[in-house]
Amino acid sequence: MTPLIAIPVLVAGYLLGSIPSGYLAGRWLKGIDIRQEGSGSTGATNVLRVVGKGPALAVFVVDVLKGALAVLLAKAVLEPLGQPLSPAGWQIDGWIVLAGLAGLAGHIWPIWLGWKGGKAVATGLGMLLGVSWPVGLACFGIFLAVLTFSRIVSLSSVVAALSLPLLMVGSFGSSGIRPAYLLLAVLTTLLVMWRHRSNIERLWAGTEPRLGSKKPGPGAG
Repeated sequence: MTPLIAIPVLVAGYLLGSIPSGYLAGRWLKGIDIRQEGSGSTGATNVLRVVGKGPALAVFVVDVLKGALAVLLAKAVLEPLGQPLSPAGWQIDGWIVLAGLAGLAGHIWPIWLGWKGGKAVATGLGMLLGVSWPVGLACFGIFLAVLTFSRIVSLSSVVAALSLPLLMVGSFGSSGIRPAYLLLAVLTTLLVMWRHRSNIERLWAGTEPRLGSKKPGPGAG
């Protein structure tokens, strides 16, 4: 019965993730298609460069909420069906993870924008906060610390993503490992690294723009 209940939850997670907050900010406030401006991303970093600080903050908050709500909805519907460390609970954990990943997929490949969205850093943070808020906050703290010293958003995102599996393992403690959550951490790390592959090339070459740069290259954020 769980798949019959879970599949609509996955669809809802994808639709939440696909809310095109960055695109709408550009369209409503400046009458532009933000996919044709700056780095071409619909994420908060490109909104900051193209539209401004206030809209970027609003987009960031909405994108975080998208990821968190995708997971919290799945938890509310599915967790009452089994105990976390029972076989049924592991299956439910798996569906919750899939709901979070559906939210990420919606942000990266939104149906409303021809499958071209953002890089899912803020939505990924929201997903982590929904799954395990201590891990989400720790990851965000690492992001802010690196950003403070480097002023490079992509570097901060990559370092925070690389720390995620270790943070997730550390969060289990004596309660036991929840394999689906650990898998989620690993997949999220890989997804962030893949979405930032062009940024990593520029970081290696020393050409990645810092926060406040007015002329980012394609895919910069």
